[in-house]
Amino acid sequence: MKPLILITNDDGYLAKGIRTLTDIACEFGDVVVMAPERNASGTSHSITSARPLRVHTLVEKEGLAAHYCDGTPVDCVKLAVEYFCPRPPALVLSGINHGSNSSINVLYSGTMGAVIEATALGLHAIGFSLLNHNPEADFSGAAPSVRQIIATALERGLPADVSLNVNIPRLPADQIKGLRVCHEASAKWLDSFEKRFDPLGRPYWWLTGKFQCENPPDTSDEWALANGYVSIVPIHPDFTHYPSLETLTNTFSHA
Repeated sequence: MKPLILITNDDGYLAKGIRTLTDIACEFGDVVVMAPERNASGTSHSITSARPLRVHTLVEKEGLAAHYCDGTPVDCVKLAVEYFCPRPPALVLSGINHGSNSSINVLYSGTMGAVIEATALGLHAIGFSLLNHNPEADFSGAAPSVRQIIATALERGLPADVSLNVNIPRLPADQIKGLRVCHEASAKWLDSFEKRFDPLGRPYWWLTGKFQCENPPDTSDEWALANGYVSIVPIHPDFTHYPSLETLTNTFSHA
């Protein structure tokens, strides 16, 4: 029996990136797609709990079933695993995102929220992102790396409770130097809210910001991407900072 691959994203079911990812995944097994109805970028790990979810089916044929849902990427994973996958997925894929999800961006990303949810459900999962925000981005340079990573994950598996955050530089395939396993660079967004006025003179605020990452080490994802490598960062749902456990236990036991 072919492996079953579940695909979602946060750019919506019409995005070019998810179509590219679906085409590649179909080379490896049966595919179920469950994607958001509209763009859900920046939704992180949010879920829909105050209203019902609606699902529409686009394609149902041998080897491929494609649906879209009016919820978040995490909703898509939870719903698809329970109701729309005929068997447990061997792999959950999210993307290919239009834009970077490296470094601290993983906290905000709906793409990676779906990946972390899949991991929490005990499934192997990978998020793919291309450093190109253009809706008509060219994914041909990313395709060989995506194909290689999927093949390796299916053949060798992933560690338990670990998923992959994969970011791909905006380069032709023959200019990508290879795959590099990294840690997240220490970076942040210098956010600002710009005050504007609508045609009736009413104020509103628009989020802007600048990404700041100075001198990332050569072991980090930002360095890898800046130097022509595909970055692969292993992540997991447990946010516990284990090195602090003993220190904080001693601190609060004497409080």
